[in-house]
Amino acid sequence: QVRLVESGGGLVQAGGSLRLSCAASGRTFSSRAMGWFRQAPGKDREFVAAITWSGGSTYYADSVKGRFTISRDNAPNTIYLQMTSLKPEDTAVYYCAAAYRRGTYSSPGLYDYWGQGTQVTVSS
Repeated sequence: QVRLVESGGGLVQAGGSLRLSCAASGRTFSSRAMGWFRQAPGKDREFVAAITWSGGSTYYADSVKGRFTISRDNAPNTIYLQMTSLKPEDTAVYYCAAAYRRGTYSSPGLYDYWGQGTQVTVSS
């Protein structure tokens, strides 16, 4: 089993920054990639960013390119999402997830384990 615990969410004004963390434990050594997704009220869960453990390749949604940066720290097994120039439309619950298969990293269906989520609220 894999346990994912997110932290770092909160309330921030538009233009501000936050850094989210996701600590992974358990079967993480064989994980292929980790991703961040978000879900706003009344909307579907959407892809934000992903990173592979091996090689550190990164992938971003167009809506966050140039503003968000995903990174990893292999020891401990932690990934981060540095968010800058935040906008009210970034308001959502942010989830991290672990993928063990090849596939499209922007697809929620690829991911086998999910964290409980952390709330990010951006005020205008």
